[in-house]
Amino acid sequence: MPVTRSVLRWVFSNVMRIYYRRIDVVGEVPPKDVGGRVFVANHVNGLVDPVLVMTSAPCMISPVGKSTLWSIPMLKWVLDAVDAVPVTRRKDDPTKAVGSNDVVFEAVADKLINHGNILIFPEGISHNEPQLQKLRTGAARMLMRAADEGARGLTFQAVGLEFDARDVFRSRALIIYGPVREVDATTGATEERVNAITTAMRSDLSELIVEGTDWSEMRAIAQVAEVLANTAPHTDGMAASSLAHRNAIGRRVEAATRAIMKSQPAVVEAVKGNLETYFSNLAQSGLSDRDVVRGSTGVGVVRAGLLGLVLPFAIAGALLFALPYQFPRLVARAFAKESHDVVSTYKLGVGLIVYPVWAMGLTITTFILFPVPWAALAVLLVWLAPWCALVWLDVLEHGPKRPANRDALLRSRRVLMTSIELAQAQLVQR
Repeated sequence: MPVTRSVLRWVFSNVMRIYYRRIDVVGEVPPKDVGGRVFVANHVNGLVDPVLVMTSAPCMISPVGKSTLWSIPMLKWVLDAVDAVPVTRRKDDPTKAVGSNDVVFEAVADKLINHGNILIFPEGISHNEPQLQKLRTGAARMLMRAADEGARGLTFQAVGLEFDARDVFRSRALIIYGPVREVDATTGATEERVNAITTAMRSDLSELIVEGTDWSEMRAIAQVAEVLANTAPHTDGMAASSLAHRNAIGRRVEAATRAIMKSQPAVVEAVKGNLETYFSNLAQSGLSDRDVVRGSTGVGVVRAGLLGLVLPFAIAGALLFALPYQFPRLVARAFAKESHDVVSTYKLGVGLIVYPVWAMGLTITTFILFPVPWAALAVLLVWLAPWCALVWLDVLEHGPKRPANRDALLRSRRVLMTSIELAQAQLVQR
């Protein structure tokens, strides 16, 4: 099903570009002709995670997924179309027989031998924790099975996934491809090689993402990284506002926090206190740190003119699609509850059904209410207006703002920066 698979990849790639306003892909992105590789990624955003990896890599990748997903009719067809491999977890089937994973390992080995690629999430679950969970050895064992059956040139590669707000529509996503590792570089008995490969996977994933001992520390690291990213104009050629830039700084902040916390915990606590004060003031003002740094910069004359031209269509789109816009959010709130890692999965799943059905219903209604020439114009409005509304949504939520209390916020920011610089000085003195 190569044609179907390519079409699905194109469709979901565009769906991701709609759901996330920006997706950064950095690192050692694999070439189109790569084969015999196992990709391992962290897992914090449900079914969105495999879709992001599979649509960002130029090569075709077959994911390994829990067997319960095949019980969902439409999803079963999609999984089969992308050549996914089902695995039965003991938590899903307590009667699972010992050795039943051999079927999965054999299927994966066959794909790797035939120049295919596999995506697996070695943590075993999608979760809401601020750090990597213990990695299972399954990915390494799959590689060893393929090697034992004659596969040569096998490799594995870590893929880090980060989000600035993983469960929020029109937020941002970051996909970081780590270094490529060769299976043949490991030596020893099978179990020694399995452990060595799993350890390497864990180490590579930890190097790609920002982790915290708890959500409080994770939030503090992210806030410091945001402030420093907006202070520094660029790093490694990346835009200061990009999530990739913030991730690079965040990983250094994480390492610094670990180092300073051991010898100077009071310095770290001072930074946290100033962070809480500053970001609390930002929240009350409805602003971001970037708004404070940029001041009252506008959107530009040309862009302002274009936004003015599409404004009537944006208003029409907001009115026509007000109900379906709220529906995915309500469903996610009802069914995802405290499981933030599956909120986006619910939103996307419901949206992929609701929006096309709603648009088709509006299309049929226009032909019932209006004569053909006017109906054709109305249909054009129905399908064009939501895109205009999306443009204005980004402007209203993420465009430049004019902070009325900027002087007070700048003073609070300077106090924060002083404490951060003190922490940096302590790190240098160690």
